[in-house]
Amino acid sequence: MKKQEESVLLYQFSDEAALAIQEVLRKLRIQASVLEPGAWHQRIGFLFALKGFKPGTSEEEAFDFPYEAVVFHNIKGKRLDQVLQALKDAGIAHIKFKAVTTPFNLHWTLARLCRTMHKEHAYMMERDKNSE
Repeated sequence: MKKQEESVLLYQFSDEAALAIQEVLRKLRIQASVLEPGAWHQRIGFLFALKGFKPGTSEEEAFDFPYEAVVFHNIKGKRLDQVLQALKDAGIAHIKFKAVTTPFNLHWTLARLCRTMHKEHAYMMERDKNSE
């Protein structure tokens, strides 16, 4: 069985940060794409250029997500740990908003995925604060 191509989407990164991340990923043989700020209305599957996904429309209201976000496709488990460690070892600043594709979130818009990551991050921060 052919190994599925590993790829990553980068959203809201400065040019300098995106280039640094892309260099690390290139060494790991992972394809990386930098998304335009207006990509929020597209489905994740379309952004990864997967079969069966068509361009979306911007029917949703304007989306404001001022944070850096990374979406990993076909990268999980020990391989994901390896990628995250390589980014850390290269001096890449901690990225708060990270997601791995699932059969479900491939059909979500980037805006929905970012909102979900933001809610989950807020929940985790609140949980950690309450456990102290």
